[in-house]
Amino acid sequence: MTALGDSAGNVISGGAQHGPVVQAQNIHGLHIGNVIHAPARPAPVALDQLPPLDPGFTGRDGELAQITALLTPSGAGGAVVVSAVAGLAGVGKTALAIRAGHAARRAGWFPGGILFIDLHGYDPAPVQPGQALDALLRALGVAGEHVPPGVEERTGLYRSALAGISGPVLVIADNASSEAQVRPVLPGPGPHRVIVTSRHTLAGLGARLLDVTVLGTGAAVRVLDQALRDARPADDRITGDPAAAERLAAACGGLPLALRITAALLAADQSLTVGDLASELGDEKHRLEALRYDDGSGTSAPSVAAAFELSCRQLGDDTARLFRLLPHSPGTDLSTAAAAALAGLPGPDTRKLLSQLAKAHLVEATGVAGRWQMHDLLRLYAGQLPQPGGQTTEREQALGRLLDYYAARTEAADAHLRALPGMPVPAGFTSRQDALAWLDAERPSLIAAVTTAATTGRDQIALTLPLNMSEYLSWRRRFDDWISVLTISREAARSLSDQAREAAVLNNLGIALRKVRRFEEAITALQDAAAIFREARGRHSEGTALDNLGIALQQVRRFGQAIIVHQDAAEIYRETGDRHREGRALNNLGIALREVGRLEDAITAHWNAVATHRETGDRHGEGIALNNLGSALQEVRRFEDAVTAHQAAAEIYRETEDRHGEGTALNNLGLALRQVGRFEDAITSHQAAAEIYRETGDRHGEGMTLGNLGLALQGLGRFEEAIIALQDAIAIFRETGDYEREKVALENLEVSRSHS
Repeated sequence: MTALGDSAGNVISGGAQHGPVVQAQNIHGLHIGNVIHAPARPAPVALDQLPPLDPGFTGRDGELAQITALLTPSGAGGAVVVSAVAGLAGVGKTALAIRAGHAARRAGWFPGGILFIDLHGYDPAPVQPGQALDALLRALGVAGEHVPPGVEERTGLYRSALAGISGPVLVIADNASSEAQVRPVLPGPGPHRVIVTSRHTLAGLGARLLDVTVLGTGAAVRVLDQALRDARPADDRITGDPAAAERLAAACGGLPLALRITAALLAADQSLTVGDLASELGDEKHRLEALRYDDGSGTSAPSVAAAFELSCRQLGDDTARLFRLLPHSPGTDLSTAAAAALAGLPGPDTRKLLSQLAKAHLVEATGVAGRWQMHDLLRLYAGQLPQPGGQTTEREQALGRLLDYYAARTEAADAHLRALPGMPVPAGFTSRQDALAWLDAERPSLIAAVTTAATTGRDQIALTLPLNMSEYLSWRRRFDDWISVLTISREAARSLSDQAREAAVLNNLGIALRKVRRFEEAITALQDAAAIFREARGRHSEGTALDNLGIALQQVRRFGQAIIVHQDAAEIYRETGDRHREGRALNNLGIALREVGRLEDAITAHWNAVATHRETGDRHGEGIALNNLGSALQEVRRFEDAVTAHQAAAEIYRETEDRHGEGTALNNLGLALRQVGRFEDAITSHQAAAEIYRETGDRHGEGMTLGNLGLALQGLGRFEEAIIALQDAIAIFRETGDYEREKVALENLEVSRSHS
């Protein structure tokens, strides 16, 4: 097994502990000119070797190809090419650079030699430029007495020496901490090439930059397997338990240094199973402590925490403070604005600190503008760092600032989502779309923030944040998230003895439960909400709970009860002067009336709902009412009118960007088109609806649409295609437990089979 280490230089042995390690190969034709007097005996040159290859190197084919493309003699037209390889401590930068050097040597691209120097940039005593040049000059055959004292003179002599070599030379400057440390060792103009590795992004070198990231799960597992088989070819513990191997790779976060330490621990103890080690590393509190391999070198032993510590020594006080605070953000990533709230700093100042951390590869950009994340192991390390004075006050205050920021921004975003035309909205968002975009980006962090607020005793935020997320989570159909946060919110309301808000939570919870077809639970939640509102004389809120209760009652076919509660809700809204919600109640009443055969009453209710929504400027509500009106018109066989209503509804849904609603309207439109003999149009409409339901994750809606598609295909005699659609519909109805629709689809399937 190869020596363990990271790009800080543990892979390389030899030389003083903090001094430069220099190796060269094939140095020919060195000519210094008149600057150096010829010694009586020629000075020796370095050995003809690179550090040994890492036999477990894997998963870096893309990065290796990028570097070797830069090293090829035809790659730069004679100019110096600098490839700056940067990445997190322990990510395998040194191994990659060495692998590229060996590939270049095999290709014969550098007959003049290959120089390798470890600059120990993150050690307590890094190699200074003058020391590096001294070592490089001696490796090139310059006698010690001819090495000038100053850095500038040594730089000139070094470049002159390289210019005197007949063939191209490759210089690998490993583990540089800054541009200033490595700039003097860059060759002058000529065919020479340089690879620089660093934990920082060295953007000031004018180099081709390459950031090395952690390995994916498959590559990480292969590293573990290869390392064990290098030690003992018959060791099949990794392949013998692939599930545990994936857990082990995940615990290592794909970090090559962590993977190598893990492999060493397994190789040293053949009785240790992969599952047992994965369970041990699954304990986050002690994971970093476990990711250390005792090779007898004491404090220099391979350790993930030690590698991170070296990187953190380079940080300024403000940057180090932000680094310590970032793990206390509840989500897996955060925005610059959220980081500013966490740190209690202005946004521009926080952005500069984040840029410094990103340059040091202690945080990374997520790919979404203005969002940042930390590697899992770094997050653990930073979270366990002691605070100045050993107090936890700073972290508690930082978390409080962040949760307050999330609560305020979510409340403002919710106001934009609920606002009707002409209503005032809070500052902070330019539009409804701007608010939606912010909520989309922050959703995972907001979900995590609810749990964090509850577990840290911040019950007010745990209560109100889910309420302010409800409109958004409903709109985006994130029902599982919605139920999860509302459950926490309900407990917070009970802890605070806040009955009014508990009722509000129960109302929203009833909607969410209905959306996932947990109808009886939904009915119970909504009945409880209505009862609390009634007791508290919250008349308007009682109407809201009753209207939602009516919808849930319809789902279990208790239509008579549904009609009564919808009528009560509409009456309450008229009484309290809420025309907008009255329109919603009328629309829901129309659906229930249609189910009991009171079709003309249903049409009247839907028309009134359409008119009310137009009056209040609620385009989305108008679309809902039109869609339901179309279904009622189909019941009385006014199919052309129904087509018009469904088409208008689909257009409004598109305008308001409600994809699921658009799918519902298109499915209903297909039914009406089939009734007027427009089978091709009906097929197109049903196919579009099915695609939307798949996109939005509504399996039951997809099943209904596929069943309707089968009927439209039958109408054109395309029975083989109808069979496929109906079989898919049947499978979905079985999956969702809708046995009535499954029975109907089976009957239609037999019809298609009889004609095929």
